[in-house]
Amino acid sequence: MNALKMGTQLALPFACAAAVTHYALSNSRRRGVKWRCVRSALFAVVKVDPSASLLRKNRLHIEGWMEMKTLIYAVVLLPLALPVLMAGSLSLVSQAQAVTEIGGQKIVTLSRAAVSTTKPEFTSVTILPGRGMEVLQVTANFPGKGNIDVLMPEELATAAKMLDQEDTANGDLGYRLGAAFLVPYPNRIRGKLSADGKTITTAWQGHTLTLPANSSGRLPTAERHAMHGLILKSQASDVTVKKTPGGEQVTGIIHAGDFGGHWLSKTDLVVTITLTADAVDATIVAHNVGAASEPMAIAWHPYFNLPSGDRTQARLRVPASTVAEVDNYDNVFPTGKILPVAGTRFDMREPGGKALGTEFFDDNWNHIDWKAGIATVEITDPAAHYGVKIEGLSPEIKAIQVYAPPAKQFVAVEHQFNFGDPFGKEWGATNTGMVTLKPGESTKWHVRLRVFVP
Repeated sequence: MNALKMGTQLALPFACAAAVTHYALSNSRRRGVKWRCVRSALFAVVKVDPSASLLRKNRLHIEGWMEMKTLIYAVVLLPLALPVLMAGSLSLVSQAQAVTEIGGQKIVTLSRAAVSTTKPEFTSVTILPGRGMEVLQVTANFPGKGNIDVLMPEELATAAKMLDQEDTANGDLGYRLGAAFLVPYPNRIRGKLSADGKTITTAWQGHTLTLPANSSGRLPTAERHAMHGLILKSQASDVTVKKTPGGEQVTGIIHAGDFGGHWLSKTDLVVTITLTADAVDATIVAHNVGAASEPMAIAWHPYFNLPSGDRTQARLRVPASTVAEVDNYDNVFPTGKILPVAGTRFDMREPGGKALGTEFFDDNWNHIDWKAGIATVEITDPAAHYGVKIEGLSPEIKAIQVYAPPAKQFVAVEHQFNFGDPFGKEWGATNTGMVTLKPGESTKWHVRLRVFVP
């Protein structure tokens, strides 16, 4: 883009000069415009001192060429402007064409045309098979408004740069955009830090787990810990796209194995994303294909967009009666206490939800109120006449993590199996939501999106 900007700056004076000269010459005879006026206009545009110019010395010759004005200026300016304009055009085309892959695999876009003139419909889902089947964007058509980004918007070129050039070895930038899938653990896990600061060790049912210490808070006292799973850079195989009634569906298989030597058994993950007018469904089925039992938890990390850009009036409804207490909003480690939300700022149960205002949230709600087998979180943006429902459909979902910083125009809502730090001693005998998979067993995570006009 810098090259294009420079080219535009170089070409503009010449283009302006050509326009001024052509206009003045073409009107000089019938409107009495003299060459002096033409010359003054020309030099004013290109900022050249006429007293030092060769054109002054050759004034008579130039006047004699007035009948050939169009051809002369076209020929003179073509070598100057064409390379610059061509370079700019090729640069734009190159950028557009270059971003067809992220993570070494082709980007997949599911799409369908909106047909309703009275209600919103989903129109597309963009998926990154090269990055653990991460959902980069979902769009929905709202009649009278056109397509709206359901997730926080991010240009493909920016996403490619983040994920292919700037990311960490663990793929941590994957959960900074779109909706990354988090397997075999979402949220934070604490443990004993290694001497080199690169890993932590923790235990599950007497077995030691060594995990990447890929995250920490910002303060000097922050403790390094593991966060958000081990598939952020995983590539999917057997990626297939097919038509379904009213939409499209993509399926990819991640042969996660023992998750790079960090897990106790071997796992295959089948990820399926389905687009229809009324819903976007995301499912992950985890199969233990190894010889040992293993813990398993699944979630995603979607950044839901607030189209109005006014976060203060956006509303959030979380159907849960308790929340996990944390030490602070830097570490965000649970203390092991589960607190009632009634009478606190965490009570988001009222119909229509509660305005976010300037409140900060990075909290884990639990004791979910299921209705007809669905755990529904609602985000509404009244100023934009926009709403999205996030429906948890798997009974294994025990917690809903919400991340909503007041300076940002998004709300991240993560339906997950587990509480934060699920192996931590602070929980005692509490069931923290990790599912135990014996060899040959499977578990399923399923979340559905719906859009509506509040």
